[in-house]
Amino acid sequence: MGIASNSVRVALMPGDGIGVEVMDAAAGVLEKLVKRHGLGLSTETLAAGAFAYRETGTAMSEEVFRRAEASDAILLGAMGWPGIRYPDGTEIAPQLDLRFRLGLYAGVRPIRAIPGVPLALAHPRAKDIDLVILRESTEGLFWARGRGEMVGDREARDTMVITRATTERLSRFAFRLAERRAARLGRAQKVTLVDKANVFTSMAFMRKVFREVAAEFPGVPAGEHYVDAMALDLVRRPWDFDVLPMENMFGDILSDLGAGLVGGMGYAPSADVGDTHAVFQPSHGTGPDIAGKGVANPTAMILSAALMLDWLGARGAGQAWSDAATELEGAVDAAFANGLRTAEFGGVGTLDAARAIAERIPG
Repeated sequence: MGIASNSVRVALMPGDGIGVEVMDAAAGVLEKLVKRHGLGLSTETLAAGAFAYRETGTAMSEEVFRRAEASDAILLGAMGWPGIRYPDGTEIAPQLDLRFRLGLYAGVRPIRAIPGVPLALAHPRAKDIDLVILRESTEGLFWARGRGEMVGDREARDTMVITRATTERLSRFAFRLAERRAARLGRAQKVTLVDKANVFTSMAFMRKVFREVAAEFPGVPAGEHYVDAMALDLVRRPWDFDVLPMENMFGDILSDLGAGLVGGMGYAPSADVGDTHAVFQPSHGTGPDIAGKGVANPTAMILSAALMLDWLGARGAGQAWSDAATELEGAVDAAFANGLRTAEFGGVGTLDAARAIAERIPG
């Protein structure tokens, strides 16, 4: 089902800590884009997260979930807090519940060098880094969340699950993403499955299914890479990779490594996409050490909003939404190329960084 261009409803879930700060900053930039492109956007702010749990005893009420589910997209800040835990000591993370309950199997983690942002690698080709880690987000080792088994006090077991249905969906998503990127970037895009098929039965099965799907896309180059070798090569030659689908835990780890290559978590947007729903959020956490200081980097949040606009446009909201997404990403690039520096590099705080980006949007 498509989305009506004149009545798009977005649920805003700021969450905890710097999630609230970067959400406020991104909302201001979005407001300018909405006016410039005449976007029919309405928003509703919903409370969920660790502090919601402390105040109400529920991290995400069923009413909040239903309202988020009924929206056309969900824009999320960050959730969780070190001093607030469930009685068993586990982290409060309603964003994981959204992934599982809404079937958001494709975790899209763009890793792109932004002009002007200091990079970790001195190699002259580091400026060419532009890849996407595609993290399967509903099974793999994370399937064991809440299902772990204790054998007395001597052994603990967590089970990794890989299914044909989800691997097929993830693989097709990867190849279609590669086709769209090839059209936009003007160069071929290779899809490289990241696995450990030489050790685990589940990974060998994942590779088998991936190869079957690859045969459906003869025009897109495909291959495989062991996860340990990929960790090495993302440091040695990340510019050689394009679209990288992988199991949940592998994606969790390598997406942080990727963010480190392009300036840090403050520059790492993400989207968790399913067949009918999607959540967009920065890859970073709630930043307890800097929360309330006004220095959090809003770039990942703003780029996540750009991913949301593009997804809404592709879902039927219209070309104006896709144009707004392209313009927003361009504004980010222009601001940093013109000398913008965020606080982690000795530059400006959250709101000033957002203003510098907004100033690059005409009107």
